[in-house]
Amino acid sequence: LPPEQHREVVSAALRRPPRHGRGPLLLYILDLLELPDPVLPQLPGLLGPDVPAAGLLVVGNKAGLRGAPLVDVRLVSAKTGFGLEGLVSRLQRSWKCAGDVYLLGATNSGKSTLFNSLLCSDYCKSRAPDVVDRATVSPWPGTTLNLLKFPIINPTCDRIFRRQERLKEEATKTEDELSSEEKKYLNQLKKQGYLVGEVGRTIQHQKSSPVVDFDPDMLSYSIDEDPRHSPKKNEEREEFTYNEVKDARWCFDTPGIVKENCVLNLLTEKEVKLVLPTHAIIPRTFILKPGMVLFLAALGRVDYLQGEKPAWFSVVASNLLPVHISTLSNADALYEKYGGQEFLKVPMGGEERMKEFPRLVPQDITLKGIGTTEAVADIKLSSAGWVAVTAHAEEKLLLRAYTPKGTALVVREPPLLPYISTIRGARIPGTAAYRTKKPPSLVENLKTTGKR
Repeated sequence: LPPEQHREVVSAALRRPPRHGRGPLLLYILDLLELPDPVLPQLPGLLGPDVPAAGLLVVGNKAGLRGAPLVDVRLVSAKTGFGLEGLVSRLQRSWKCAGDVYLLGATNSGKSTLFNSLLCSDYCKSRAPDVVDRATVSPWPGTTLNLLKFPIINPTCDRIFRRQERLKEEATKTEDELSSEEKKYLNQLKKQGYLVGEVGRTIQHQKSSPVVDFDPDMLSYSIDEDPRHSPKKNEEREEFTYNEVKDARWCFDTPGIVKENCVLNLLTEKEVKLVLPTHAIIPRTFILKPGMVLFLAALGRVDYLQGEKPAWFSVVASNLLPVHISTLSNADALYEKYGGQEFLKVPMGGEERMKEFPRLVPQDITLKGIGTTEAVADIKLSSAGWVAVTAHAEEKLLLRAYTPKGTALVVREPPLLPYISTIRGARIPGTAAYRTKKPPSLVENLKTTGKR
């Protein structure tokens, strides 16, 4: 949606009369790759001064909102289920103090994936998945154009007790007790170093058995005839009854808020799919001397201009984006030659694509190292990712970072992952790169067997 139309749609929803005399609970989905988050400051304007919110629950990282008390912060993975059962329990505890719940966040923050996960959890009425349309999951901004919703189930004492018993039972399971399909899926995620969890449902909706109409005349045919098939009756779509939803509180999925000054706004759909991570990110670390340059595709560049000693540069970005190291004297020629080509990958489309793509603009950065194992700052290259810089204690570095014109370059101090440079393998001989080292996976809701 265009920004103005988006504000009208979401603001109108948030300013509805309070449900059951309680203000809305804002469930804000924050993409950890987007810290500091560019959208969160816009929320007070959407809510309005006369609409008190029951609270703000941030999924991703800490934040605050004037007029809406921060009730909790949760780190989850809607993709793998990690942390989602804990999020459901926290949301259920807000039943008495909140009305409707709204999933808010920037485009591509994972709102739709989370909406679909909650739809199949204990947070939602058990019959809802058969009635409610799932949210469209797409890397292209603006795919959630309607306020999709599902009814929140009342967490009665009996339901809470049965849920706790299910979670206790599942926590005693080991991987050996999983089905072959569950094992296969779990092993795929573990190989990539994911944080893995599972979202279950305590009360299952039992569908009634369909009535089969038997028509003997339609089944009889002679030897020279083909069987005749009765035309399929239109399957009736299930609907909620009035009593099921008359006092319901609803969980709404809202359209994503478009990020301004974002590199994704400059890219084609094919390019966006390469920039947005679809697998667990494995940090890539390089050691650079003064006079060397690091390229992240053709979307960002960091020059090490001045310093006495080598420094470590750790890239956190989609592993489909290439990282290339060059000398300062060759950097401009490398960009001109390979921009739009497979070597730098994004953007793609050759000379014609690069003619319309904004030029890279520089920003000088001065840093002072704090030690060889701890990064001093992150250089965030718009939404393409970031580069964590680690340098010797008291070492002064003069850097120059580039992003496409019209996009945001942010120096984040302190860094999000200060010890990221230590998560690396051995140095690759003859290069500035270190071998990548996949982190171990963590599986919740399963009993460990003691094996490593």
